[in-house]
Amino acid sequence: MKVDVNDQEKAIEEPKRRNPSRVRDHLANERTYLAWMRTGIALMGFGVVIVRLRAFQPPLLPRPGTGWKLGLIFSLVGLVTVLLSTQHYFAVRRDIDEDTYEPADRWVIFFSIIVTLLGTGVIYFVFTAPLSPMSSVVFE
Repeated sequence: MKVDVNDQEKAIEEPKRRNPSRVRDHLANERTYLAWMRTGIALMGFGVVIVRLRAFQPPLLPRPGTGWKLGLIFSLVGLVTVLLSTQHYFAVRRDIDEDTYEPADRWVIFFSIIVTLLGTGVIYFVFTAPLSPMSSVVFE
């Protein structure tokens, strides 16, 4: 079998074909990134709300309570969500450009576990917080 040198040169000179849905993939990546950003901002806002609700309630216990810790955890998880989603966005962007993108389950599993733990903490906190006759629920 004889190989034509001109065919080899043409193959080398031809740019690699890009994914025809590349633009659509980039737009989907950006929408996903923005959804993660909204989630992070919401988590931080919820953390601030938890901490601020304590300021509007009369103290029932002489100690400061643990509500501020729950609010701080929500705020920190929100901040980490923003940072990790930014890193993930640029990694996916690079993979789309190189046409090597493979979805990773680890982020979905990781954030599902974190949000489940936070939700469990909120449920526990709400049902174990002492009730005041002046309000329905008190966040310590």
